[in-house]
Amino acid sequence: MSNINENCENIKSCIILCGGKSSRMGQDKGSMIIQNEPMIKHILSTLNHQINEAIIVLNDAKRIAKYSEFINPQDYSYTITFVEDKVKNKGPMPGIMTGLDEIKSEYALILPCDSPYVSKNYINTIFDEIDIKYQAIVPYHDQENRLKTSEPLHSIYNKNVIPKIEELISNDVLHIKGLIEKIDTKFVLIDDKKIEKKEFRNLNRPEDI
Repeated sequence: MSNINENCENIKSCIILCGGKSSRMGQDKGSMIIQNEPMIKHILSTLNHQINEAIIVLNDAKRIAKYSEFINPQDYSYTITFVEDKVKNKGPMPGIMTGLDEIKSEYALILPCDSPYVSKNYINTIFDEIDIKYQAIVPYHDQENRLKTSEPLHSIYNKNVIPKIEELISNDVLHIKGLIEKIDTKFVLIDDKKIEKKEFRNLNRPEDI
């Protein structure tokens, strides 16, 4: 791993986005029961012994209370913090901003709550790609279309992108790829060797389950 700020080099942070409307699924996805437990708990279990802190971003106090009922932070090797999205109903970019403002490290891995197939290998691999020359570490599928085929919700961002996110939101530019093209981004190929395509499968609709 490239050198990170010495005060933060031993801290690995993850931000889990749970603030979406889940309109295509028809119900809150993170709390949906998949293989006998809420979907988000599959991700939390995978993160065990891989990170130091998780920031779970939820859209309101009611949902924070709901998640607090079935997530016991003492079950995990890392700290868990529930936070309310600072900007409502504007997609995932405000959730990234909210989470980055809470982390103790300089970088955080972003994960959506509807991707239960992310593996420990992926977590280790993407963290190993951190380089202080870059503000984001973004996996992508196609060499000729890196930005278009990127996976911005399975990426790592430096908290110094917060002002750029604030600027984009104020201009109602909410597509995360609009952020990626404006910051210093390191792209990492999804090659089914070091990083497997199945890591990025998510559950958006009932038929996906």
